[in-house]
Amino acid sequence: QVQLVESGGGSVQAGGSLRLSCAAFGYAYSSNCMGWFRQAPGKEREGVAAFYTGSDRTYYADSVKGRFTISQDNAKNTLYLQMNSLKPEDTAMYYCAARASWCTNYNWARSNEYNYWGQGTQVTVSS
Repeated sequence: QVQLVESGGGSVQAGGSLRLSCAAFGYAYSSNCMGWFRQAPGKEREGVAAFYTGSDRTYYADSVKGRFTISQDNAKNTLYLQMNSLKPEDTAMYYCAARASWCTNYNWARSNEYNYWGQGTQVTVSS
């Protein structure tokens, strides 16, 4: 059984940083795609970033490029999201997700193609 457990959320002021972690249990880490999504109240869930382990390629939403960095630690089966220069509009529940397939620039942000989801961790950025 695959289980994804997020941690690292919290409240920060604008311009601050947070690092989210996602520990994966029972998931075949190699040659698969993992990503971070977020959902703010009243808004649809959106893709933030993804990491394809098969090629170490990364993908980012335009709104976070240059500020967020996705990475992984294979030895720990953990995915990270380093978030710098946070803005109030980054406030949302952040979810870790994994899929049993590859991802590309065209499909990494399609939430319905991810098979496994974590419970979410809240990020709140105040101005």
